Amino acid sequence: MSRTFGWIRRWGISAASFVGGLLTLFVFRRGLPNVGWIVGYLLLLWLLFALLTQLRDALETRARLVVVAADYTIQSLYHGLLLFVLPAYYASATLGSRNVFFVALLAFLTLLATFDPVYQVVVHPRPWLSYLFFVVAIFAALNVALALVGLPPYFALVASSFVAVVALTPVVRRARQLDWPGALRLTILFAVGAATLAAIGRAWIPPAPLVLASAVLAWNEGSVESQEPVVSAIAAEELHQRGLVAYTAIYAPAGLRQQIEHVWCREGRAVDVVRLSPVLGGRREGFRTFSRKTGFPADAVGHWSVDVMTSSGQLIGRLRFRVI
Repeated sequence: MSRTFGWIRRWGISAASFVGGLLTLFVFRRGLPNVGWIVGYLLLLWLLFALLTQLRDALETRARLVVVAADYTIQSLYHGLLLFVLPAYYASATLGSRNVFFVALLAFLTLLATFDPVYQVVVHPRPWLSYLFFVVAIFAALNVALALVGLPPYFALVASSFVAVVALTPVVRRARQLDWPGALRLTILFAVGAATLAAIGRAWIPPAPLVLASAVLAWNEGSVESQEPVVSAIAAEELHQRGLVAYTAIYAPAGLRQQIEHVWCREGRAVDVVRLSPVLGGRREGFRTFSRKTGFPADAVGHWSVDVMTSSGQLIGRLRFRVI
């Protein structure tokens, strides 16, 4: 019995938090996250993080319980913030592409913030890891929040990475013993580098909250209503005779306008890029677009895909087919 009570005391809150998080992900939040909640969590997280960074040394000797409570509150804010945005990234990611790794990172951090004993062992003794945790959480939440208010994903990506690093100004001030203007100048310098890296590595980040609502590959015959979907394996002779059309519907939040492209690829290499009308957000069924391709090479055998991309190079979704 004592072992049971000991386990409950050590892991009970974490287990309840984990179950609550699963319910939140799969039951209560199937739509887009609320901007107001995200902004509120971000402001509270940054204020508490900044105050604790500046006052930790004094509080460690005089009010240890205040430090413990503040650390636990920050951990809880991480947990709530990541749960808000994780569904949006998951819906926007494409299985089999590189942007899945960022979703995996967010899922790992969410689990880490859920289980208190593990978080205390892994994060608390390593200040650099807590700062990394802070930057990733701020970046992930702000990236979604800015897109929800109408900023295109690429600009949201660059702006959120810049702000996430600037948010570390209290840490830099304390570590380098600088005044506030000096610390701010130094973090801005690093923030420019972070924004540049985010722009270069944008293909690794899902363009949340853009979501490929539906995608159909059909023969280039008839109208949209009479389309005949093709199977995954297509005979080369039939492909040359009939051609293909890729129909896609992309969901975006109201107020967002995003230029997109269909990139027809063979064995992972782009062979045709079709620039489409900008996606206009706010439609419940998604903004519908299509592209057709009739000029296939004589030897078209191989694995093909139609990558649905933002004009800045972030993958929204992918249709795959094989020519035999």
